[in-house]
Amino acid sequence: MAVMDDAPRVHAETRAQWRTWLIAHHGTAESAWLVSWKKATGRPAISYDDAVSEALAVGWVDSRPRKLDDERTMLYFSPRKPASAWSRPNKIRIEALREAGLMLPAGERAVEAAVANGAWTVLDEVEELIVPDDLAAAFAEYVDAEDNWNQFPPSARRGILEWIVTAKRPETRAARVHETARLASIGERAARWQPKRDGR
Repeated sequence: MAVMDDAPRVHAETRAQWRTWLIAHHGTAESAWLVSWKKATGRPAISYDDAVSEALAVGWVDSRPRKLDDERTMLYFSPRKPASAWSRPNKIRIEALREAGLMLPAGERAVEAAVANGAWTVLDEVEELIVPDDLAAAFAEYVDAEDNWNQFPPSARRGILEWIVTAKRPETRAARVHETARLASIGERAARWQPKRDGR
């Protein structure tokens, strides 16, 4: 948390301003908070999509948001970890950046690393809501698990599948698979993916 607290705050009202800062600092800064005006203020503010797109262009990625004050919010950005899985929306953003000629060498290197280590495709089946073999086998061990699973909202199923496939160790994945099937059998989602009270 200290690293996040110490990160510089970048007040950028336009995509161009954010891009200029990223080009100048992405190779030396460890992270940054992008500060934006809340919509209710009527002040200029960069959109979430534009902010994330420009970060991807230099190999950075967004993380958690935070309230700064009554009029401003912040979104945390840092260099993408090589093994970090790529979501479909970010892949689409990469395509758009390339078509517009906005990708930079650092961003291309991040993509190349992900393609090489498998992080680029690890979520492909997750995006299609394909149940992996080990989870299907676990469902078979619990009454009603599969039927209840299929009634969960797509967003919940996607989140749980991502949680499973991004496990770093086989034993961690096995535990998550078991927990998912066990809870599904009683109509509950894996604890990590219970709906959040703030609607996020």
